[in-house]
Amino acid sequence: MSNGGAEDLVIDFIGGAVGHRFRTEAGRGNRLARACGLSKGAIPGVIDATAGLGRDAFILAGLGARMTLIERSPAVHAALHEGMERARRSDAKAAEVIGRMTLILGDSRELLSDLRAEVVLVDPMHPPRGNTALVKKEMRSLRAIVGADPDALQLMQAALACATNRVVLKWPLRAAPMEGLRRSSHQIVGKTTRYDVFAADRR
Repeated sequence: MSNGGAEDLVIDFIGGAVGHRFRTEAGRGNRLARACGLSKGAIPGVIDATAGLGRDAFILAGLGARMTLIERSPAVHAALHEGMERARRSDAKAAEVIGRMTLILGDSRELLSDLRAEVVLVDPMHPPRGNTALVKKEMRSLRAIVGADPDALQLMQAALACATNRVVLKWPLRAAPMEGLRRSSHQIVGKTTRYDVFAADRR
């Protein structure tokens, strides 16, 4: 795991692309929300086991979900904390959203066994997506800090043991299924990303 790029990583929930998405994609019909099971009558608790830039967690918290964000890189955790505090101070609406987000420093593979949530979201590091310079720069900085995720299968196994409803794997659209993982219950497909949804084992 590298520390390179940490000085370049600034997480902004209010400006740029993520702020625009927060302001305009408020409905529960977006793919991420549907994959996580958010609907008019259901707002599950969600653990984001690979918090990263925190974008997905911020969007889901904006829809009312109680979010637990786990990030194992101290540098990324610090950037997330700073970004959340800036958003909290920006306005009352953003502060309300941030109030539904709890940030934890640690390795999800170890922490999930002591946690319970209806939904666990997993987004392992894979090739950057998106076409804007902002996304590319942020993803380059993030990748420089955290490197690859060779332990993604172990993380998914820990998530499946933790979730009481479902595990959602965010994955590149055309990538093969994660080797060694059971078949997903269903998929929700976007332009460049798909969400592989795994129903929790209720035995």
